Amino acid sequence: MIEMTLAEVARVVGGRLHRADGSERVTGTVEFDSRRLTAGSLFVALPGERVDGHAYAATAVTEGGAVGVLAAREVEAPSVIVPAPPSGTAHERSVALTGDTDGSGAAVLAALGALARHVVTELSRTERSRTGLHVVGVTGSSGKTSTKDLIAQVLEPRGPTVAPPGSFNNELGHPWTALRADADTRHLVLELSARGPGHIAELAAVAPPRIGVVLNVGSAHVGEFGSQEGIARTKGELVEALPEDGVAVLNVDDPLVAAMAGRTRARVVGFGEGPDATVRAERVRLDEHARATFDLVAGGERAEVRLSLVGEHHVANALAAAAVALELGSPVPDVAADLGAATRRSARRMEVTTSADGVTVLNDSYNANPESVRAALKTLASMTSERRSWAVLGVMGELGADSVSAHDEIGRLAVRLNINRLVVVGEQAAAMHHGASHEGSWGEESVLVPDTDAAVALLRDTVRPDDVVLVKASKVAELWRVADALLGEGGSA
Repeated sequence: MIEMTLAEVARVVGGRLHRADGSERVTGTVEFDSRRLTAGSLFVALPGERVDGHAYAATAVTEGGAVGVLAAREVEAPSVIVPAPPSGTAHERSVALTGDTDGSGAAVLAALGALARHVVTELSRTERSRTGLHVVGVTGSSGKTSTKDLIAQVLEPRGPTVAPPGSFNNELGHPWTALRADADTRHLVLELSARGPGHIAELAAVAPPRIGVVLNVGSAHVGEFGSQEGIARTKGELVEALPEDGVAVLNVDDPLVAAMAGRTRARVVGFGEGPDATVRAERVRLDEHARATFDLVAGGERAEVRLSLVGEHHVANALAAAAVALELGSPVPDVAADLGAATRRSARRMEVTTSADGVTVLNDSYNANPESVRAALKTLASMTSERRSWAVLGVMGELGADSVSAHDEIGRLAVRLNINRLVVVGEQAAAMHHGASHEGSWGEESVLVPDTDAAVALLRDTVRPDDVVLVKASKVAELWRVADALLGEGGSA
C-alpha cells in the first residue's frame, strides 16, 4: 500500500469522512481481519454470516493500531463511509461472499476495489514506484494456484514480488492482494477466478494486468457457464483486458485457449509441448515419484528443468511461469534453475506426505474437476507400479447436466489406470463407483461409503505400510479430513 491520508482514501472511493479530519495517514496494511492489524493499518469493515466487521471498528483503532476504517455505515471510529454501489451482480456476489443482505458488503467491496485500482495505477507509474510495477494475471479451469505460485517463485529473484496466499482470487482476495504492493514491489502476481460471465473482466479492472496467462479451458463450473465455450468466453476476458503493449501467454496445446489469440490487442506468446509453442517442453519424462524432467526450449536456447513438484500436469504450469519470466527479462538457464528450485506453496494441492507407519498420502483435496482428477489419477498410477494404490474420491461440484457422466468416466478411468482400490465418498459421487464397477470385474476393489468417517474407518482397517493413497474432491466434500486422519501427527514430507 502506498501512504495515503483518509481524505485521499475518501476521494478515491467516493466516500465521506466521519469522526476524522482527513489528515490521518494510512502507513500500514489494509486488513479485513482485525487480528492482522498493525500500527497505521486501514481496517475494512466487512459484514459476514457470523460477525460484522462494523462491530469491531472502534477496537480496531483503539487496540489494533488502525488509523481509520472503511465502512458502509457510521461507526465509533475515524472512518470513510462509502456509498452503496448500483444494484446488480456485484451485490449478488457480495451476498454469497460475505453473507450480508443489506448491500453493505457490496458497498465495502466496491470501495476496496476502487482503492486497489488507484494504488496499482499509481505504482505502475515509475515516478511513484522505485522499480515500476509489473502486474501478471493468471486464469484457467485448473492449475491457477499452482501456476501463480510458480510464477511468483521464478520472479522473486528479479525483485520484490507479491502474490496471494492459496486461492485468494475473488472480489475480496483480489483487491486485498493488490493492496499488499508498495513502492518497492516489482511484480504483482494475481489469480483470477470466475463464477459467471463478466467476473474476470471486473477483477482485471481492479488491478489491470500487462501480462495475462490462460492455462486451459476445462469443465470446472460448467453448470454455472452452460458449456465449455461459455467458460472459454469468460476466461478470455483476461486477454481482452490487456493493453496493446501487453503480453497474452496462451496454452497453444488447448484449442479453446489458442483461439483467444484473436481476442486481444496484446502480443501473443504460446506455451506447450507442440511445435507451435514459443516456449516449449521437449523430452518430458517422470521419475518414480512422478516428478517431471524436461528440456525448456525458448528463443533458440535449451536448458533442462527438474521439477520437485509431483505430477506431469505441472509441466504446463511450469511452461506458463517460464514464459512470464522470460518476458520480464530472465535468461533461459536462470528460469530453468528457478523452476527446479520451486516448491509447493499452497496446501492440499498434490501435497505428498508419508505417515509414521509408512503410508504415502497424496492430499489433493482442496478442489476437484474432471481434468484435475484425471491428472491426479495419472500421477497416482505413475507412482505405484510396485506399490498398492488407493484413490479416495468425492464429488466434483458444479458440473450441471454433465455431472453423472463425468463422475462415471472418472470411475472407469481408475480401472483403466489399474488403480488397486477406489473408495468413493458420498452419494453425490456414486456414479464413480458405478462407472468403475461397469468398466471391469473389480468386485470389492471399488466401494461406495456414505461419508468421510466411513472412509477413514475403512482405510484404517485395510491400508498397509508402503501403500499410496490419493485423496481428492471438491472442497465442499471436506475430504482433507481423510488425509488428516491417515497422517495423524507423525507425517513427514
